[in-house]
Amino acid sequence: MNFAGWMIANEAGLRLLAFATVLATLALAERAWPVRGDARPSRRQMHNAGLVIIDTALLRLAFPVLAVALAASLEASGTGLFNQLGWPLWISVPLAVLVLDLAIYWQHRLMHQIPLLWRMHRVHHSDLAMDVTTGVRFHPLEIALSMGIKLGLITLLGAPALAVVIFEVVLSLGSLFTHTDIALPRRLDHAMRRVLVTPSMHRIHHSTLREETDSNYGFHLSVWDRLFGSYRAEPKRDEARMPLGLEEFRERDDQRLLALLWQPARRDRRPPADPPD
Repeated sequence: MNFAGWMIANEAGLRLLAFATVLATLALAERAWPVRGDARPSRRQMHNAGLVIIDTALLRLAFPVLAVALAASLEASGTGLFNQLGWPLWISVPLAVLVLDLAIYWQHRLMHQIPLLWRMHRVHHSDLAMDVTTGVRFHPLEIALSMGIKLGLITLLGAPALAVVIFEVVLSLGSLFTHTDIALPRRLDHAMRRVLVTPSMHRIHHSTLREETDSNYGFHLSVWDRLFGSYRAEPKRDEARMPLGLEEFRERDDQRLLALLWQPARRDRRPPADPPD
């Protein structure tokens, strides 16, 4: 078995090991070099952990075939665009990862623009602080919808299983990194932003100001925000003190696990995207 085959065969264990290692490392880093102090132990972190447990159980129950298994099956049967083209892995793998990343950028952007989708996604944005646990705070409906979209796209593309493994690992680890309560040295941050999303860049996306919330949609690559006009370089307020979350969900009861699960049923009370002067 070659290295690619070994990665695919051991995908679940590799993802769990990478996730646990990066989570622990970033949790220690944000306690050692905090920007805001959002990583201090609190109940919100328990509620965020509760969501990821529910999300994981839902995926296992609702989707008998997940992304990597589907990609491997399509590869074996020669189904999908990439499998028909027969390009070598050194072309098809990075290209497929790039296409999947572009797709998740637009999915994220539409989550903000379509009211029904925003009701699911705002559970993520209603966190009043931002630390590594915010990176796993997603409503089960959003997780299920995202998996359905991903499976459909993988089927259409016939994305190589190795590309899907890489994308899935990068997706989960990138979400942890970009939500971490750390700030890189300014020069390093600006250098990295030419290619990658950094915690300071993504923190703007969690601002209470809607014009900032509706910006910086990228998960990994900053190029999509620059290319499609959604990049914002700096927040209006200092990142160490600016309020995060949503104005309509700031009470303690709004942050309880059951309230988060019920939140998509509550009406949207956001201010308009372009308020009149």
